[in-house]
Amino acid sequence: MALRTHRDITPLEDYGFFGPESVAWKVWGYPTSLTIGFSRAVVVEELDPNLVASVDRTQDIYLRPRTRYDRTIHYFALIAFGDSRTTSRVADVLVKVHSKAIGIEPYGGGRYDANDPDSQLWILVTGWHSVLKAYEMFGPGKLSEAEEAQYWAECALAAEFQTCDPADVPRSRAELHAYYERMRPVMSGSPIAQRAMSHLMDVNQLIDEVPLVLRPVRWVVGTFFRAGVIATLPRWMREMGDVQQPRALDLLARPVLRATFAVMSLSKRLQLRVLGLLSPSTVPVVAPAFFGIAPTNPELLTPAEARARYGYDRPAEAHLAWRAKQHEKVFGRGEAPSDAGLLESESVLGKLA
Repeated sequence: MALRTHRDITPLEDYGFFGPESVAWKVWGYPTSLTIGFSRAVVVEELDPNLVASVDRTQDIYLRPRTRYDRTIHYFALIAFGDSRTTSRVADVLVKVHSKAIGIEPYGGGRYDANDPDSQLWILVTGWHSVLKAYEMFGPGKLSEAEEAQYWAECALAAEFQTCDPADVPRSRAELHAYYERMRPVMSGSPIAQRAMSHLMDVNQLIDEVPLVLRPVRWVVGTFFRAGVIATLPRWMREMGDVQQPRALDLLARPVLRATFAVMSLSKRLQLRVLGLLSPSTVPVVAPAFFGIAPTNPELLTPAEARARYGYDRPAEAHLAWRAKQHEKVFGRGEAPSDAGLLESESVLGKLA
């Protein structure tokens, strides 16, 4: 999406669930967030053996990486910046999308279900923490104690768009560390996880249409992008995922990326151009917030108010009959699950191909 003037930006219907005074907008609106922060999020997610089993089964991240990356960033951006109607619809349809991601985990042998509350909590927490980690390491630095408390309270609000319980979301740095310690024994650096993690750090696959003369520049960008993602990972995640790099590169990545993102932060237009390379469908979602374009109705809603207004169930209680049919098809009759939810999502998250 090319934005030549502010008049090219279509105002959203309302402020959604956070708005310009939120810490979520402050952190998610910095250029570290939908770049390295997001990449770290999807990399860390793969340590969940159940989630990576569903990812490996579809092979989408390998067969159509640009589309998968675009749609996933689009979802995260909608939660942070989107209007209440669109975000509520996306949350509802994603329950149907995830109902397809069920099967048998290849290493442990248990059943997996992408709508499982524990897996959904892992996606949420690692996503919001990864964005915050990138902001701290390559952006302005740590939030104040009050801001950090508000950030995790807003993360708990975002949990209402997934099947997990908002009460389970960490509310402080100490609770976050305790959560990771609880999850660490459950995580697995399986061969399919290590392959996915390495693949998802390769930004070159997303910027493939580059003139020959600019390919060395793309290589440099890709090298520092990957180095930046790895630099944010604790040692145990690196060892589990077999993603190692020299300490010197860890140290070099910080000043280079901090300076790069500081320059980017001076120009919202530049940020949108970079975002357009990674996720073109996300640009219309974040552009109004980036440029301070007020929505047609300057209103903030709670997720419960939005569900009541638009007629949606809580995600944990949504489409239970449909999900049961998917389970019967896969686990009862050994058939492939229906793609209906995935196809339905195209109207809100973008085309599948």
